[in-house]
Amino acid sequence: MRKLLIMTLTAASMLSLSTTATAATTATPVKHPKLIANPLYEAGALPATTCEEPPVKRNDRKSARAYVDAVIACLESTWEQHLTGADLPFSKVKVRYVSKLPKTYCGTRETEKEDSTARYCGKTGELVFQLGKTWLDDPSDLWLFNTVSYMYGWHVMKLVGIADAYDAVPSSGKTETRELARRQSLQNECFSAAFLKSVWPLKGRTTKDWTYLLSMVEGDAPGEARWYGKKANVVAWYKRGFATGDPGSCNTWTAPSSKVA
Repeated sequence: MRKLLIMTLTAASMLSLSTTATAATTATPVKHPKLIANPLYEAGALPATTCEEPPVKRNDRKSARAYVDAVIACLESTWEQHLTGADLPFSKVKVRYVSKLPKTYCGTRETEKEDSTARYCGKTGELVFQLGKTWLDDPSDLWLFNTVSYMYGWHVMKLVGIADAYDAVPSSGKTETRELARRQSLQNECFSAAFLKSVWPLKGRTTKDWTYLLSMVEGDAPGEARWYGKKANVVAWYKRGFATGDPGSCNTWTAPSSKVA
């Protein structure tokens, strides 16, 4: 099973990986206005646009990079229209491809040993993709499309102030820190599905492709630290975003803890 191995490199994410404070029993309600009442939530559904998927050859990095570039172009077109139309800031993301992640990136030391991963650096507005066999052994499904869309969501969060607000919210221990991280990640899953809905149907795709993507989604495994949410909740936020096509439906910050567990 392919996993989306990413890290959004911000002060909060680095703190969340190293905190040793005593775990809290419940999370404090989030109150930051850029999280619970971001202007993005009032901007409406994403504009309906057309996006074409270039063919990707199995284990072929060149065609995979062309595919990622094409999806990024679709994302930029959609989100630029949406954000500028709502008088929200927009700037294009930088994209870089590497055969192997550097030992340090965006001020953080890399420890992942996987052949396929991606990173977003909020300080530079750059996406880095390491495209390897794990992601490219069978590129016929929506996995790579969804991965690119999910990664771009971190850039959107930076643009509209969600990322900086997340960094500014204090937490009192492991439980609260991880719940905040799950709220952010689940919101991004929902953003990704909302974008997919805005370009749906993709040429040559059917609802079977969407259903198969949902079957591939993974959450935190039993016994693991809970950074992303259990599978049922991840799927639920995907479904919400796809049903509405509206980032406003992705407000995880006001959702009860049970919905982001």
